[in-house]
Amino acid sequence: MHTTCPQCGAINRIPEEKLSQPGQCGRCKATLFDGRTVDLDDAGFKRFVTKNDLPVVIDFWAEWCGPCKMMGPVFKQVAAGMPYAARFAKVNTELAQNTAARFNIRSIPTLIVMKDGKEIDRLSGALPAPQLKQWIDGALAKA
Repeated sequence: MHTTCPQCGAINRIPEEKLSQPGQCGRCKATLFDGRTVDLDDAGFKRFVTKNDLPVVIDFWAEWCGPCKMMGPVFKQVAAGMPYAARFAKVNTELAQNTAARFNIRSIPTLIVMKDGKEIDRLSGALPAPQLKQWIDGALAKA
């Protein structure tokens, strides 16, 4: 299985039997599965979503958005509880306008689950942690 390092962007090959362990990047030695979210920009987006064999859950947000600010900690909490199920990323739509336009982001927060670079599911609006986890679990089942 392949996964992209959240720190340096290197692609790492992880044996399936070691997927439930934190792992370490072969290049920069950063922890690969620490449950943290990754901030993506236009330059790093494609590589991160296409070079990870795990699904990627993306939170499209903006600094000025009240519901996004409420959703941010919830998204991070859910990500921390699912480090081996999916990769979790955040895209600031103000800083990554090309990516936001490519995915036709019209309202924020918008969550998209991707697998192999293809959109699996999408949700707009903020949710509490239990409902967010339930939605992600359902989307991952489709992947």
